[in-house]
Amino acid sequence: MNAAADCEIARTRLIGLGTARHHVASRVSSRKRTVPAPARARLGRCKLQTPSRRLLLMVLFVLAVLPLHAADVVSGFEQANKLYEEGKYSLAAKAYDKLIEAGAISEAIYFNRGNALFKLGQIGRAIASYREAQELAPRDPDLRANLQFARTQARGGEPYHEGIWQRYIELLSINEWTALTVAAFWVFFALLAVAQWRPDRSLRVWFLVSALAIVVPGISLACALNTDYFNTTAIVVTGEAEVRNGPLDESQTAFKVRDGAELNVLDRKDDWLQVLDASQRVGWVRQSQVIVVSPSARQKLST
Repeated sequence: MNAAADCEIARTRLIGLGTARHHVASRVSSRKRTVPAPARARLGRCKLQTPSRRLLLMVLFVLAVLPLHAADVVSGFEQANKLYEEGKYSLAAKAYDKLIEAGAISEAIYFNRGNALFKLGQIGRAIASYREAQELAPRDPDLRANLQFARTQARGGEPYHEGIWQRYIELLSINEWTALTVAAFWVFFALLAVAQWRPDRSLRVWFLVSALAIVVPGISLACALNTDYFNTTAIVVTGEAEVRNGPLDESQTAFKVRDGAELNVLDRKDDWLQVLDASQRVGWVRQSQVIVVSPSARQKLST
């Protein structure tokens, strides 16, 4: 990153770009526990284990191993944060990658990795990491601010503005929209059961309210699913990628996109992706020049 960009970061309120978060999601426990020593084996005839005893031993083994894994994750997270604070952004990014590969899924890890990648000037990879974090914490203000700032840098300094509908959909995660819709359905059926048991005209108003409560989150859930699961997004992670008229190196260049550009994937052929940019231009780009952000999109691309 050049000096001007660093100064711009310093003038913004992006707290996350200056410091690394020092916590991991609740699924990783930092509580220190000791693993009980194995009991001394008795000599003599082997005792056959019943299925229930085997299940109990498996549960005890898992309970003994999980704290060790959690301790390793917390230790690795603290080491990665230390590397970030020392300005060793490349090593910090690799440390965060190692945690993710080990199965440590956390908004804080993705957030800090995005900050490290942004410091390295890898805008596209930073945006991808921020978007992964946003799936876990859609309402985090620091995360939303950093993502918007990175998108602005990817557009050459042109401010990035989210639409009102997009901001509304991103208020909740897919799981939260699903839970809200299911809860509305349960309320509706509960009112229906009450009406069958005790007919009352005053319940009609509550029927209308509950029906509306189903429609609103239901539509929001459908839109969120369409955005995250049915539309595949690819982010450019090279300095500049050439988008061609066809899926061949010999095809003429249609247009170019810079690092951090977010493209909609329309089709795939071999190692090429047919993409649509924000200006509604269509072309083909090599898959090695982009990264797909959502797990569902990666799964679709691998089939």
